[in-house]
Amino acid sequence: MKNKLTLLLAVLLLSFLTGYACSTYKVTVGNKTMYGMNYDTWFSQPRIWFETNGYGAVFTGANYQGGNDLTPQSGMNEYGLSFGTLATPTPQKVKSFENKKPIQNRSKYLKDILHSCKSVEEVKTYIEQFDHSTLCNDVFIYTDKSGKYLIVEPFELILGNDDKYVLANFCPSTISDFSSIKQQRYIDGAAFLKNKIDTSLAYCTALSDTMHVCRKKIGDGTLLTSIWDLKNGIVHLYFYHDYKNMVKFSLKEELAKGNHSYKIASLFPVNIEYQKLIGFQTPLNNNVIDWFLRICLTLFVFTFFYFIISYYKNKKIAFVNYKLLLAALSLCLAYYMFALSTEMGIFYFPSPYKNYKFGLIDIASYLPFLLVLLIVPLLIINRKVFKLNIWKPFSRFLFTANSIAYLILIGLFSYWGFYNVFNQ
Repeated sequence: MKNKLTLLLAVLLLSFLTGYACSTYKVTVGNKTMYGMNYDTWFSQPRIWFETNGYGAVFTGANYQGGNDLTPQSGMNEYGLSFGTLATPTPQKVKSFENKKPIQNRSKYLKDILHSCKSVEEVKTYIEQFDHSTLCNDVFIYTDKSGKYLIVEPFELILGNDDKYVLANFCPSTISDFSSIKQQRYIDGAAFLKNKIDTSLAYCTALSDTMHVCRKKIGDGTLLTSIWDLKNGIVHLYFYHDYKNMVKFSLKEELAKGNHSYKIASLFPVNIEYQKLIGFQTPLNNNVIDWFLRICLTLFVFTFFYFIISYYKNKKIAFVNYKLLLAALSLCLAYYMFALSTEMGIFYFPSPYKNYKFGLIDIASYLPFLLVLLIVPLLIINRKVFKLNIWKPFSRFLFTANSIAYLILIGLFSYWGFYNVFNQ
């Protein structure tokens, strides 16, 4: 049970970080199948690696999702079986997985499938041994060189054999009318494939380009595009939505070298947009910022309880009503600090941030503006509290600590572009 809970939390966190923006497709003409994946994420150090144990396979990924083992996001083995992962809000269903094996390690489970299976039918049989409902908020697509594919949802396994197939961040089993899907990358991919399909590299590159994401605010989006030639065992890589530069690997030749890996960024020329991404400091890539937000969260939670209690104990002192204001503001900011540490889309999407489904985080995204409006009055009150010496020393110290935190946060909010509502 503990392992399942840990895995569930890790997968939920990944779904927050990825922002629901990957896309994938497969096309089959005759005896040739090409599989393409756009990996859209803010993890900045993607790798490609080759493993020879079992059926030899190549994987790409950028996230250490549990332990020190890099988690594969897509891959292909020597028999032309490929897979890709798409972070997706998945429905909860009542389905018994009694007597099924638990998935103890996500990375090992995903790699073992390619090391053990040759076709999507074999993948289906393999997965049916496990309680794959624990991989919630993810949809997987497996494609073999015959052109058949398998969609793996937490509660559904769907086999298909269409000559063309496009998927983005949604569960196909929940869609009755695919024309109702609003995800632009899916719409663009489906439109591209409507009148003609081809398995040439030029065609697939154009299709991947059509479906890629490049957001206006930071220029982030598609970190890695991989196009897998399942017949010939070739992987073509494009880095950070640049479709002019390509690196190609032959799986057979790479497996002959034994187990090894490459940093994908080192394989390509300097990419200005990528440099902007890795230079953009957030809790994801800057430990100082991460710890500052944690300290702020602790400070605001403590401040909330302290000033609430202090207010009811000292209702007759001057400026006591401001303790209620500080308590309320601290409660709101405590939630926002938690949101900033878990919902990475806040930093990259236009401000004020709007989640894919309206909720409390959408309202909290206006807090930076509220803080700017309140900061001058709060600093004036803070000064008067000290000057008149009417609060206890610890209350004055706590008020000042909060004021310092407010000023630093306003600086960070400005750096992250939270106030640039007209230039995004």
